[in-house]
Amino acid sequence: MATSAKKITLSSSRDIPFNKLVLSQANVRRVKAGVSIEELAEDVARRGLLQGLSVRPVKDEAGVETGMFEIPAGGRRYRALDLLVKQKRLAKTAPVPCVVREEGIAEEDSLAENVQRAPLHPLDQFRAFLTLREKGQSEEEIAAAFFVSISVVKQRLKLASVSPALLDIYAEDGLTLDQLMAFTVSGDHKRQQQVFERLKTSYDKQPYAIRRMLTEGAVRASDKRAQFIGIDAYIDAGGTIMRDLFQGDDGGWLQDVMLVDRLAAEKLEREAEAVRLEGWKWTEVAPDFAYGHAFGLRQLRGEPSPLTPDEQTAHEALKAEHDRLSEEHDSVEDLPEEIDQRLAELETALEWFEARPLAFEPAEIARAGTFVSIAPDGSLRVERGYVRPEDELPVDDEPAEAGEEFSGAGANGDGDGISSDTQPMAEPEEEEGLSPISDRLMTELTAHRTLGLRHALGEQPEIAFLAALHVLALKTFYQYGSDSCLELDLKSVGFGAQAPGLNDSLCARAISIRHDDWAKVLPKEATELWDALREWGQERRTALFAHIVSLSVNAVHEAWNRRPRALAHADRLAQAVDLDMTVTGWRPTVDNFLGRVTKARILQAVTEAKGQSAADRIAHLKKGDMASEAEMLIADTGWLPEPLRTPAREAQVEETPASEMVVQATASNDGETAMGKPDAFAETDEAQTAHGSIAAE
Repeated sequence: MATSAKKITLSSSRDIPFNKLVLSQANVRRVKAGVSIEELAEDVARRGLLQGLSVRPVKDEAGVETGMFEIPAGGRRYRALDLLVKQKRLAKTAPVPCVVREEGIAEEDSLAENVQRAPLHPLDQFRAFLTLREKGQSEEEIAAAFFVSISVVKQRLKLASVSPALLDIYAEDGLTLDQLMAFTVSGDHKRQQQVFERLKTSYDKQPYAIRRMLTEGAVRASDKRAQFIGIDAYIDAGGTIMRDLFQGDDGGWLQDVMLVDRLAAEKLEREAEAVRLEGWKWTEVAPDFAYGHAFGLRQLRGEPSPLTPDEQTAHEALKAEHDRLSEEHDSVEDLPEEIDQRLAELETALEWFEARPLAFEPAEIARAGTFVSIAPDGSLRVERGYVRPEDELPVDDEPAEAGEEFSGAGANGDGDGISSDTQPMAEPEEEEGLSPISDRLMTELTAHRTLGLRHALGEQPEIAFLAALHVLALKTFYQYGSDSCLELDLKSVGFGAQAPGLNDSLCARAISIRHDDWAKVLPKEATELWDALREWGQERRTALFAHIVSLSVNAVHEAWNRRPRALAHADRLAQAVDLDMTVTGWRPTVDNFLGRVTKARILQAVTEAKGQSAADRIAHLKKGDMASEAEMLIADTGWLPEPLRTPAREAQVEETPASEMVVQATASNDGETAMGKPDAFAETDEAQTAHGSIAAE
């Protein structure tokens, strides 16, 4: 006959006055954790006691109940009630619901209550917050009720808004909390699920990879287009922004790319219309122009707009204050915060005076134009005063004396520029008084003078350098380069294929700033250039020379123009200047390299940068995913594709080639250079070619 199970008898419950309760030494909780007593007291005051206390009767030595009850389980709740009593918000005799136990060990009760308690799953908390929000409670009210910040409430609500399918996977431990946080970047459930499917086949399941997948194709809020139109304008036009509430997102991502482009184009056109009203002949408008868009155009040399008397007074006051503060704290390493802030304010104010718009002559404006685009920081960039060759005024040659027409040495001559025509020319008949020198005689005389100049200039390297700098500066910064008798030329080529972001790269911006700085210090009129250069020190002249020569570098590979020796020389030049493309800001990305080569090259790059094991982990991916993963893997390794690498330095040859001696001599600040020594160049065909290579084609 089967034995029936013994029935369980639960402990009785009753209300006990608070002043009949005391804490038990059997409570196993010793370390403070979780919600503070103060917060718990506030919660009890708001909602009442949600859970009774577990108590045991206190007995005397004879085992007789004393009417008091000790609390082995529920000590934090008791302390919260005690705090309310002390604050006179609860009566001392207020009844407290209790479960009275007499069997077992008190310490066991305390331990069991804490160990057997199952913590709330985070997802249940997220959904509970969402339910409260749906029932009308504001985020502020929820935050106040649970003693958390409003940002925490926003985060919990954002987590609860993830695709239900992904929340179910998270509930089954198929996703970590960090991964779920990453999915909150996008509110599109379909997009979230697509990324989750991609995640299954990706070796990298880190949260940053999820964020990157979700934001592919979106425009970062830090993008210059977004900065230009303004986030508020984008939102007002109906645009949506993806935000990451769990990590710094630099303002988020603008999801509607077409809207961003349209708003940017419309604002640019409005700004350009104001520029057109200035009277320019033409205005080109684009968010970005290709690097070298102004090559071949002459830039006008405007003058800063004159200051009004009030502006002049303000400028002098600001400058005086800045100089005084700088002098007073010149020896102080760490400036006081208020002084540092004031100096920054003064520098900003003074920069306005330096960067005020340039003024141009009305006649120049009528034949010049402007480029209107967006600067890298999102501000409007207006490049004024560029003259196209077809809009230049015709050159008026100096009239020849007495109707003579002098074509110059070399017009019909040999490679030396001196005429080889030996046919006699009829001399003019003898006349009374002075008559013009004949063309034939003029050519002969100036040929002798040309050889004299060549010989003398060849023995005075400093003057030769000055003359070369003069003609190159004429061709770089002025309208006409024919004001020099040196037949040197400087070619500064554009780029047939525009690389993405080239115009906004660190190098492009640095070159542009350097060029503008030189243009500001050079005289406005070409006729004054020679005297100005002669007054400069050698260091300043060589710096200008370096800038001008640098503009002629052309190391671009062009499929239609094979130049293996020129590109080999580019490697040697890179060695000489110790070029490091990582310092220039270049990093391999999907757009500029990884997405445009084969999978084999992607794996080769990862192998070289991170090792074979890293390459093996992404070898199974599709090309698009492989390129994206490779970008993250090698982002900060300093890896460069072969065309951007500087070859290892080779041992210096004993005899320096003549062409390198030219560079060394012109870069020297010392008057006694290799250029002035008789044996500076070996008298060989190669050396002679090096001499002539400076000249134009």
